[in-house]
Amino acid sequence: MDQQQWTAVVAAATRAPSVHNTQPWRFTAAGDRLDLHRDRERALPVLDPTGRQQVISCGVAAEFAAVALRATGVEADVELLPTPEDPDHLATVRAGATCDVTPADTALAEAIARRHTERAPFLPRAVPDEVVERFAADAGRLGVWLKAVTGSEEEVATAFLVSRAEELERSDPGYLAELERWLRTDPAAVDGIPVGAVPEEDPATRPSNWLVRDFVAGSRAPHTFLPPGDPAAPPPEVERPTVVLLGTDGDDATAWLLAGRALGRLLLTATTEGLAASPLTQALDWPVTRTRMRARLSLIGHPQMLLRMGYPSTRGGSVSGRRPVSDVLRFESAR
Repeated sequence: MDQQQWTAVVAAATRAPSVHNTQPWRFTAAGDRLDLHRDRERALPVLDPTGRQQVISCGVAAEFAAVALRATGVEADVELLPTPEDPDHLATVRAGATCDVTPADTALAEAIARRHTERAPFLPRAVPDEVVERFAADAGRLGVWLKAVTGSEEEVATAFLVSRAEELERSDPGYLAELERWLRTDPAAVDGIPVGAVPEEDPATRPSNWLVRDFVAGSRAPHTFLPPGDPAAPPPEVERPTVVLLGTDGDDATAWLLAGRALGRLLLTATTEGLAASPLTQALDWPVTRTRMRARLSLIGHPQMLLRMGYPSTRGGSVSGRRPVSDVLRFESAR
């Protein structure tokens, strides 16, 4: 693999979504190997004190790199945590033998540039069961389980925990200050959350049974997520997206990386199916709501990512900026 080839692979890897679009990764290429390191300088100590979401983000980047490499006709082997003495060295992607490129390989690689986070309401069209089953099968091959949140009791319990966590976060000055540091008003910004990519209206006022994260919460008047009203009044028509939960048996760095890889594969597969997604991770940010989710859903294992999914109501969607590859990739001599 030469520098031009690895540059193209890393360009694809950096299209991975990351928590608050912090892009917490660094890459080193040498010969047939690409090493992925966590960049702790891009951490979120309030939202993500354990680094769990940061590591999941890097797992997505590792999967995008593997997909991009495979689409060039080169086998990709992903080794997680290859050097125990360096906990920030999260993965190595090795270029193997040449291989035939299938239409599925090409479709996944082409989806990297089209994938985007969709926070607007979805169309009233259900995601086919067979597509969700495909997501679960792909995740299972990586040792990650997928649960579709279905049934009124599960939906109500999970939606409540998401809304409760959002309310807790809005009341935390440290969280609001950290959120504001990663909000970007410049459309040319290379990282962070662009204002143009988030809904202008307060998500709490949107007719949906799922509350997306409010990235401009610090500029709104505080309120409780359940507005006053007549409890006997019929509820309004609401958006009811497909919601899936990714989880792992363990809850260490390896589990987080596997969850990231499964998430990356799911998002690319969803894109090939015309679907979009956005995270509902508020309930997983707080230990108390994450623990309650395990109990309320009778989970055996640890929830790592909650996603709302559906067919987008807008065309294209807003794509967040990315740092130049030259900022995150360096080359070394082959070992």
